[in-house]
Amino acid sequence: MNLKVITYNIHRAIGVDRRFRPERIVEILESYDADIIALQEVDDGVPRSRELNLAQELAEALDFPYYVLGKNVSLKKGHYGNATLSRFPIVRERNIDLTIDNKKRRGCQHTTIDIPSSPSKTVHLDVFNLHLGLSAKERDKQIRKLLNSAEIRNLDDNANKIVIGDFNDWRSLLRKPMTEGAGFKCATDRRYRNKVSALKTYPSFSPRGGLDRVFYQGSLKLENVFLCRKKLSKVASDHKPVITEFKI
Repeated sequence: MNLKVITYNIHRAIGVDRRFRPERIVEILESYDADIIALQEVDDGVPRSRELNLAQELAEALDFPYYVLGKNVSLKKGHYGNATLSRFPIVRERNIDLTIDNKKRRGCQHTTIDIPSSPSKTVHLDVFNLHLGLSAKERDKQIRKLLNSAEIRNLDDNANKIVIGDFNDWRSLLRKPMTEGAGFKCATDRRYRNKVSALKTYPSFSPRGGLDRVFYQGSLKLENVFLCRKKLSKVASDHKPVITEFKI
């Protein structure tokens, strides 16, 4: 079956014009009719976003029956973190703490999603939705912490896995531990002759860095990957959404 997956750092639905407009995020996402959406920087109960549970608001507006929010950062009022929206049942959810020392709290939301492959069978897909830190040393420790976590280690090498989100990896330093070290394929790499470059997603109005990545493993076959082409995506957030299409 075909499977469409999106990753999008929505910047709390506050655009580059500094306006809180969740309806812009909805308009962008509903135009792609995805099956699974991995979101980063999602508020819950925070005054800057009208104290809304943004995961719930977006899931309801997009008619997604299943959603979970992994809270990473606590503010004076409310929290924010990563959210996963799914058309298919989310049968397990856990937030993996990726905080390093006294740095800002970071996390990876692990969900197991049951995807129907026939009237009587389902296929498990494990989605790891993350948002990594701002320094290279911090990110290196975080990705190693994730790869050594029980959530990853307890899965078979042939299990269907997607590691997705805002890697903040300007120089693609995490490509090697993810691909050569852990055996993942990278959906967001573009190859031209002997050079490999990442799809550029940040800043949204004039992308120069490939911060938003998709790595995958198992029986997933990449069919297509592209950036959102809608003009609205240049202002709705400071990141561009990445759309990936798989066969599973």
